[in-house]
Amino acid sequence: MTSITLVQGDITLQSVDAIVNAANSTLLGGGGVDGAIHRRGGPAILAECKDLRAGRYKRGLPVGEAVATTAGDLDARWVIHTVGPVHSYDEDRSEFLISCYRESLRVADELGASTIAFPAISTGVYGWPMDDGARRAVDTVRSADTMMTEIRFVLFDPRAYRAFDKALNG
Repeated sequence: MTSITLVQGDITLQSVDAIVNAANSTLLGGGGVDGAIHRRGGPAILAECKDLRAGRYKRGLPVGEAVATTAGDLDARWVIHTVGPVHSYDEDRSEFLISCYRESLRVADELGASTIAFPAISTGVYGWPMDDGARRAVDTVRSADTMMTEIRFVLFDPRAYRAFDKALNG
């Protein structure tokens, strides 16, 4: 049985098999969660991301897909990079957001991971409304057919924690 837990804190400090990175499509680091993971994880993550860019992902990682690299200096075995959608009021992009969670779990299962830590994908600079993002994230992982023993949402601030707590516990 899979447990879903919430933690308010820094995702780069989690001791899990896989940490999910809310990456940008270049896979070369950026701000927010992406920048923090690359900084704390060290150069090994960037080196593998550059290899991915030189190979299969020359045009970048598509929105909603996921790919794994080493976790470098993080207390994890892998980083699973996924590119969340930018929120739009003109177009329903929710399937892309849902896909980020599904694809990350699929990659984690393929790797043999049993614990995974997710950030609140797309709810920062990509503008996804926090309550809606939390609901979609929790609903998606709850309904997932996965081998995970623990799915952990690591929320950076109290507002995100409250939104995920409401989505998880009503």
